[in-house]
Amino acid sequence: MRDITSKQVSLRTAKAVGVVFCSEDTIAVIRKNELPKGNLFDVARAAGFIGAKLTPQLLPHCHPVQIDGMDLTFDFLDANLHSSFLDKETFEKTGIVIFGEAKSIGRTGIEMEVLTAVSVAALELYDMLKPIDKCLEIGKIRLLDKKGGKSDRIKFFATSPVCAVLVCSDSTAQGKREDKSGVLIKKMLGDVNATVKYYGVLPDDKNAIQSQILDWVKDDVHFIFTTGGTGLGPRDLTVEAVKEILERDADGVTEAMRVFGQQRTPLAMMSRAVAGSIGQTLIVTLPGSSDGAREGLEAILPAIFHARKMMKGGGH
Repeated sequence: MRDITSKQVSLRTAKAVGVVFCSEDTIAVIRKNELPKGNLFDVARAAGFIGAKLTPQLLPHCHPVQIDGMDLTFDFLDANLHSSFLDKETFEKTGIVIFGEAKSIGRTGIEMEVLTAVSVAALELYDMLKPIDKCLEIGKIRLLDKKGGKSDRIKFFATSPVCAVLVCSDSTAQGKREDKSGVLIKKMLGDVNATVKYYGVLPDDKNAIQSQILDWVKDDVHFIFTTGGTGLGPRDLTVEAVKEILERDADGVTEAMRVFGQQRTPLAMMSRAVAGSIGQTLIVTLPGSSDGAREGLEAILPAIFHARKMMKGGGH
């Protein structure tokens, strides 16, 4: 199964639809509640819920997810009600429309669960109607909408964010240590369509760090990510350097980073990372280790890019 441990926990929603085509005579029997197997829609709804809960057992690569909310509704096919998500040819027949929607707070989407629910509900309708209708047909099952995770990424930035990466390390600046965290940060930013305009390496020197950050702020770099100098060592000075020049704090950013990291290693609590803004630039300090930098970015990307709109007065 695919590794999803790097994904953020977020609200995931999905909507799906399906149609069971049947005769007009069958619909008349349903309306009169005269089916030989009794109540139709309550049983189909219950079957759909069971199917959704069993999705990981049916689909080998599907992760178990917590279903925090699900609903299945049934309507008789009607062009006035359903033309927004069904094509014209659909309405040449009569039938029952199954509409499903679900919510989950987790690391992966819930679209397969809602699709399974609609599919199983359709099969249950088929089973209960087959004694009176020999021309039943199941079709038009598809996902209508999903939100959460990658599908919401586009809303956080309309244009490519301009970024800079600053590596703060005596040993790296002296050529004694290869930079891995800065290179990783550049790659991760590129993976979410951000533009890394500047990349630099400096020793653990407060004045040098402050001077470089302020130069990038003057150049209207949208986001500055530093790596290194967030620990408790005697030469870990990045946090102090950045704190002194910040105009406004963004403590929620570092809270998110530490919570995300703490779920993976107890050492995350040792990070003294800070975040905040100078003018319309946001600065985020990341740990110097590759794992720490990666987890820090995983916790805040791509939502961090929404800060630019806020700093420019755009609000939420």
